[in-house]
Amino acid sequence: MTEFPEGAPCWADAMFSDLEGAKRFYGDVLGWTFGESASEYGQYTQAYQDGKAVAAVVPPMPGAEGHSAWCLYFASPDAAATAEKVKAAGGEVVMEPMRVGDFGTMALAKEPSGAAFGIWQPGQHKGFEKHGEPGAYAWAEVFTRDADAVDAFLPKVFPYTAQRMENDQVDFKVFSVGGKENPVLGRMTMDDQFPADLPSYINVYFSVDDCDATIKKAVDHGAVLRFGPMDSPFGRFAAISDPQGADFSIIDMTTTTGMMPPMSDA
Repeated sequence: MTEFPEGAPCWADAMFSDLEGAKRFYGDVLGWTFGESASEYGQYTQAYQDGKAVAAVVPPMPGAEGHSAWCLYFASPDAAATAEKVKAAGGEVVMEPMRVGDFGTMALAKEPSGAAFGIWQPGQHKGFEKHGEPGAYAWAEVFTRDADAVDAFLPKVFPYTAQRMENDQVDFKVFSVGGKENPVLGRMTMDDQFPADLPSYINVYFSVDDCDATIKKAVDHGAVLRFGPMDSPFGRFAAISDPQGADFSIIDMTTTTGMMPPMSDA
């Protein structure tokens, strides 16, 4: 499989205290199956859609119980160099680069407003084996109250160019690699409609073939609908908290409404 370009989202995983419960939930809601847990890597368990690797679940590290969250990883040809860029740009490296067997090298970091993300330098494991299809990763956005800090940080760490959505209702930017025809990440400014105590975070979207039916499945399995469903030019989407509190979004990219908003260089 072709490696992901530097700065492109390439993998996602989440920690769950109830690993079997997470497997049941995502298996039923997103159609995932799961491989064998790797005991030498803390029971890290890959998820598959139609036999293709799409994500992973893992038990929490000691002291991190009860803090389920999805973590998005960005591709890097040199995790150590990217970690240094994070520090130089005002971010924080939470976990220094660490070799994970022959699979690759990972690091964990935070951008200046506090949203956590991963860095992945591929070895044998390149990342998502499918994306943009039902049951697989589709898109991600940084939600923050300090847009200026995020906007300054991201292009210093990854080779991004940016465009701003021309919309008076929201402050939204799109970051691309290799030209504006290859958008890889959004940035949304949180306004007073968001809970005041909600910290910055990266919202991961998984593609589905029916947004409303997936919401029903998720809620029937104990999830909480946080937002939506809502129609947009990008697809019909909704935000959900799974039964263990991990937030994610779903989007049916085949059901679109309205015109694509104009974008300007930023």
